[in-house]
Amino acid sequence: MDNKKKKWTEVVFSYLWSAPSLILILLIVIFPILYTGYISLTNMNVYHWNNYRIIGLENYKNALLVLDNGFLTALLLTVLWTIVNMVLQLVIAFLLASVLNLKGLRLRNIYRTLLIFPWAMPGYVSILLWKTGMFNSQFGLLNQWMAKLGLEPVRWLGGDVSAFLSCTVVNLWLALPFMITIIDGALQSVDKSYYESALLDGAGWIKRNFYITIPLIKPIIAPSVIITTFTTFKQFDVIYLLTQQVGAKTGANIHTILTYAYEKAFITNNYGYSSAISIIIFIILIAFSAVTNMKPKEER
Repeated sequence: MDNKKKKWTEVVFSYLWSAPSLILILLIVIFPILYTGYISLTNMNVYHWNNYRIIGLENYKNALLVLDNGFLTALLLTVLWTIVNMVLQLVIAFLLASVLNLKGLRLRNIYRTLLIFPWAMPGYVSILLWKTGMFNSQFGLLNQWMAKLGLEPVRWLGGDVSAFLSCTVVNLWLALPFMITIIDGALQSVDKSYYESALLDGAGWIKRNFYITIPLIKPIIAPSVIITTFTTFKQFDVIYLLTQQVGAKTGANIHTILTYAYEKAFITNNYGYSSAISIIIFIILIAFSAVTNMKPKEER
């Protein structure tokens, strides 16, 4: 009995010591999620701020089953945005990291410092510099170059396709330094004797990378790829600041699910519907996290 009482006392004291942290987590993390879930079941908006009522899953039906509402379009665009950016990031970062690891490359450390510079700059500053300095239809550097070539100026952020490509370029500018750094470090960890053996067997650059480099660096870069995929999927600032910022809209009608949820919450003030969108995004991210954390059968 004394041992049981002692263990029970230790359990009580452990919960008492952790109680402040648990209460803080409850207030900061759990409560907002639960409250958002509650609001998603109501018709709260600018017209029903104090007299809102429970409408069940109506907001979820409008989001998932009504095409005209735009959520499914935003979701598909978000998936496309994530896939395009991740493929380009991996390919470009791998090629640049491979160049940085070439034998006899001079000023290697200077190149590494220059490549990481965009990552060190505040994202907000970089995005607005691209918007005003590069993509501006009158004074942007791109259109100045086109004028010198005798070409008509282009509204880079005015059309859906051109705006999507422009946003992709800016996102690559911001995200590539991180991926280059990770892959660069992973390449340095590969034993060079593997390449020497492959060269003796007559393997070319493509085969060496396909059969040696990629399999060996995959476990190292996999966590970074997953993190970057999460970040890209819930991207907000690039598309919003370049095309959807209030008072500075460019005419492009492209939305990720986060910019879509923001617009419904703070522009049209449809809080119930935007809360439903937020819960759907939360469920998608949780599902993706569960899938990425599943271990293969051979590792179980």
